[in-house]
Amino acid sequence: MNQDKNKTALQELNGIEQPDSLSKEALNKVLYQRKQQPTPETLVAQILEGNKTALSRAITLVESTQAAHQEKANSIIQSCLPKANRSIRIGITGVPGVGKSTFIEAFGKYLTSIGKKVAVLAIDPSSSISHGSILGDKTRMEELVKDENAYIRPSASGNTLGGVARKTRETIILCEAAGFDTIIIETVGVGQSETAVHSMVDFFLLLKIAGAGDELQGIKRGIMEMADAIIINKADGDNVAKAKLAKTEFNRALHLFPTKKSQWTPTVSTCSAYEKKGIEDVWETITKYINLVKDNGYFEENRRNQNQFWMMETINEQLKLDFYNHKQVMALLEQNKKALQNNEISPFAAALNLLEAYYSK
Repeated sequence: MNQDKNKTALQELNGIEQPDSLSKEALNKVLYQRKQQPTPETLVAQILEGNKTALSRAITLVESTQAAHQEKANSIIQSCLPKANRSIRIGITGVPGVGKSTFIEAFGKYLTSIGKKVAVLAIDPSSSISHGSILGDKTRMEELVKDENAYIRPSASGNTLGGVARKTRETIILCEAAGFDTIIIETVGVGQSETAVHSMVDFFLLLKIAGAGDELQGIKRGIMEMADAIIINKADGDNVAKAKLAKTEFNRALHLFPTKKSQWTPTVSTCSAYEKKGIEDVWETITKYINLVKDNGYFEENRRNQNQFWMMETINEQLKLDFYNHKQVMALLEQNKKALQNNEISPFAAALNLLEAYYSK
């Protein structure tokens, strides 16, 4: 009787105990697998089988600055070289907001639909303050990332020229060895420094938008001169007429440039990545270009020149790292920085002091 009096409508009853949201067994299994460091030989074997996980682990080693990782990475790259150089490499650039990610997803999905295997190497800008990077391209390409015949690898640009990750060139080799026959490199933006991207691809694609004042850039050298094709994106809705006008303006501008060594005449076309219109025409243009340069011998000549360029770039990068990691340079660097701030020494004299310390090793 007393028990019934204590019961009220507001009394909380014991519910069903909720299970743990995280399985300790699964967590321990994941942690164990992460601790296991596969040998370079194991990674190479898995990469050649098309294993994306192994490919990602190998790229992580390539991007690492640790000496032990670099040794493994060099071994992996050397083993993968015989299976490389069997893809079409496409560089895609454009100003922020031009729709690069949307275009690449629509373009990539079209390529996989016709039997191609596509690897997207997306370069994300790094903050000059925090040095961090969002690396959100997989989120922005939500359909392509789920495609079995596609692979997306975002990398931070760091302080490298043109927003090209330091090891992008080596990453291309690994992707080719994994069986990807079309490599797309997305850059952070446009500018004179995009030469770095141009020097590692077979076809350079420049995305533009109409009505943004870009037409005036058509009479300037630099990025326009390097482009093999110009695509006016977002040619949909009220923008269709503007896109057609922009196409005419760019076509006129391209006639001012000298003939390319490839003997290819750059083309201008419109497309809507959002509505997936004009995407097929872009691939037809690239196919025509590849057929032309393979027939006239420019394709192989360009690849050889690119290899020489990246040999020199690798030497420059290694010398730079060696210089700043030199013990005497590291000890004198802060002293010279303070002397510069106090106007006690000129920048040129400070640089000579550091170089003398480096060469006296």
